[in-house]
Amino acid sequence: MALPNKPQGELKAVRDPEIEEREVDVLIVGGGMAACGSAFEVKKWLGDDQSVLLCDKAAMERSGAVAQGLSAINTYIGDNSAEDYVRMVRNDLMGIVREDLIYDLGCHVDDSVHLFEEWGLPVWKKNKDGKTLDGKKGQKLGTLKSGATPVRTGKWQIMINGESYKRIVAEAAKLAIGEDNVIERCFIVELLLDAKNDNQIAGAVGFSVRENKVYIIKCKSMMVACGGAVNIYQPRSVGEGKGRAWYPVWNAGSTYTMCMKVGAELSMMENRFTPARFKDGYGPVGAWFLLFKAKTLNGLGEAFAGSDAAKAELEKFAPYGTAAITPTCLRNHLMLFEMKEGRGPILMDTVTALAELGKTMDKKELKHLESEAWEDFLDMTCGQANLWCATDTEPEKKNSEVMPTEPYLLGSHSGCCGLWTSGPDLDWVPDSYKVKADNGKVYNRMTTVNGLFTAGDGVGCSGHKFSSGSHAEGRMAIKQAVRYAKDHADFAPSLSQSSQELVDLVYKPVRTYLDNYEYTTSEDINPNYVKPSGMALRLMKATNEYGGGTATYYMTTSKCLEVIMDLLAVMREDCEKLAAGDIHELMRCWEIEHRIWTVESHLRHIQYRKETRYPGFYYQADYPGQDDENWFCFTNSKYDPKAKTWDTFKKEYVKIISD
Repeated sequence: MALPNKPQGELKAVRDPEIEEREVDVLIVGGGMAACGSAFEVKKWLGDDQSVLLCDKAAMERSGAVAQGLSAINTYIGDNSAEDYVRMVRNDLMGIVREDLIYDLGCHVDDSVHLFEEWGLPVWKKNKDGKTLDGKKGQKLGTLKSGATPVRTGKWQIMINGESYKRIVAEAAKLAIGEDNVIERCFIVELLLDAKNDNQIAGAVGFSVRENKVYIIKCKSMMVACGGAVNIYQPRSVGEGKGRAWYPVWNAGSTYTMCMKVGAELSMMENRFTPARFKDGYGPVGAWFLLFKAKTLNGLGEAFAGSDAAKAELEKFAPYGTAAITPTCLRNHLMLFEMKEGRGPILMDTVTALAELGKTMDKKELKHLESEAWEDFLDMTCGQANLWCATDTEPEKKNSEVMPTEPYLLGSHSGCCGLWTSGPDLDWVPDSYKVKADNGKVYNRMTTVNGLFTAGDGVGCSGHKFSSGSHAEGRMAIKQAVRYAKDHADFAPSLSQSSQELVDLVYKPVRTYLDNYEYTTSEDINPNYVKPSGMALRLMKATNEYGGGTATYYMTTSKCLEVIMDLLAVMREDCEKLAAGDIHELMRCWEIEHRIWTVESHLRHIQYRKETRYPGFYYQADYPGQDDENWFCFTNSKYDPKAKTWDTFKKEYVKIISD
């Protein structure tokens, strides 16, 4: 049931909240595309005597990375092959990926796209004369499933009218799972292990962000998909644009933190995504590159990407840099190279792109395409349209600056950090990629914790899923989660913590505030506690300066990493004194807790990998360049929840698909 979108003011927190306890067979945590895929699929596989519950921090209609809308589906196989899809992802991520997971997804993703269209999502089509038809006109040409030709902006992308993309997908999810099985505005903050069985998920605890209520939920299996991590580095836009980011700002690394704290193995957490976007407005550049065929220019007006200097620079990163499609991180690297050489700023040549299109289109077609250029941002990043207005910029008359943003951690876009999960139980999948459960069986997309599954941003080593792939992977994961619950029908989850102990844990910041807020005249300045806003600023300043943020052109060093690890230890100590006077602040307290844990895992991995695998995303100055001889492998880590210690180690990469 959806609670009100916005209360009148922020609800004051109380010392003793209401407690609601539930027990279900399968728990879904999250409300984005992966969770919606799970919600749509789950009841197909549940037995009549099995139950399911979904908890989402937001409202599903506007939850996740697709919340505002989207103008393209970036992963649609169509006439391409799943093998080529693997090759594309592998090259873009500099060679080290889980090919079993990527191929598996490539075989299933189109089915989700066909469902989106069936539910009402308008997909752009090409008619027999090669003309582009969008909206209702495109729908009249038939569906992709029936053989209609989509408008592709690249080999894997198709254009959509996606203003209501997430609403359409969420509606189908809610209808399928049943709204009685959904709790919205419920922030799950800690996963809970079983009291009697080692390494077995048994439940979760969270709280309402609209009521003074704590939820304690037991389960036999769980699928966690709460997105990636944003606002872990200081955003490039500050002041007027403070808090503006490309990826959804409410993604707090909860997927990674909650799973790692119960002992789930992480993989490739050193990998980050630092997207190039329109500077300050964060508007997406994909449509301009792919649909409008725009090029980037340096400050001298040169199309630098094809220059001899650029080619020489890319040669250093062969075979990835010399591939037909330059990897995303290396495209960033070339921009940074130009700026460091004094040839900045970098500009998107929108003027020439639209002028060239005008030569092949009539005025009506061109006008429609220009409106799509604006809509592309209104769908996804309306701040960009606002910025253009504020700077008197018309894209057909004035070029706009492009810059890499602050870093994000994610596993579904052009990044691949996340959790180590099992691949499918098929003969061609290496045994080292199969995670054996306590009963000896293999469950696809299960983490190294029994009964704990993930999808979307949560699955490591397999980027380029995007919205459609996350939805499909959520469907794949939940099928296996239900199978696990059926195989463990006799399992009765038990928790080592009492209900009161869990409430004390969740509401600790509230008690800290209530015990101390009268000590000072200004409640935001108090020697006995810290507010989450201040802690968030501390984290972002530290990562920006020492962890390879925009302040240092994404450069870090072994010494800088030592400094920030010390700072993180102090922050974690100070987090014991986090204070929340209202429910919104309580949410912020737990979000910063999750962000700090996620950042620590990220930086531990960078410390461990003695090379720079992803130039343009980050640089380790002490270990420049790639060292394939020693580091062509996965880097994994595991936090031991009992000993409270970390272990970081290598895992073998296995090539499955030929070049």
